[in-house]
Amino acid sequence: MHTETSLPDTAQRVADLLKSLGHDKPVVMLPETGKTSAEAAAGLGCTVAEIAKSIVFRRVTDDAPVMVIASGANRVDEKKVAAIVGELGKADAKFVKTRIGYAIGGVCPVGHLEQTVILVDEDLLKLNSIWAAAGHPHAVFNLTPQQLLALTGAPVADVALRGEN
Repeated sequence: MHTETSLPDTAQRVADLLKSLGHDKPVVMLPETGKTSAEAAAGLGCTVAEIAKSIVFRRVTDDAPVMVIASGANRVDEKKVAAIVGELGKADAKFVKTRIGYAIGGVCPVGHLEQTVILVDEDLLKLNSIWAAAGHPHAVFNLTPQQLLALTGAPVADVALRGEN
């Protein structure tokens, strides 16, 4: 892992944004991809649960981007999310890149191109430290769940797929 010496453009944009927001931790580059929660956790030496993955959907009624920031250990229950924000559709790679501003695998919880509906997985609040993508498949940054809530202004929700379905 190395820190902000020569970051790719999108990761540098995130690093600059985080710094401007007063975030005190650097963007780090993983030697291997962090496209999946398991890959990111292996590269960071943390648990999969500590990876805050950003899953993007498209709200059917108004075509708005909807992002769920979930624990890497959880699958997102689309029915629970839809009950909160409205009917969901799939967001393809082009939708994510043009509306959010990042490529899939590096979608950061902040710095979106347009207003995004965001929900934060309540299970992340059980952790002391989490890692989120920083605009590039190899770039991540560390923060607390409370910092994630402050940076995004997003509400906490039960979004995990559990045995009851």
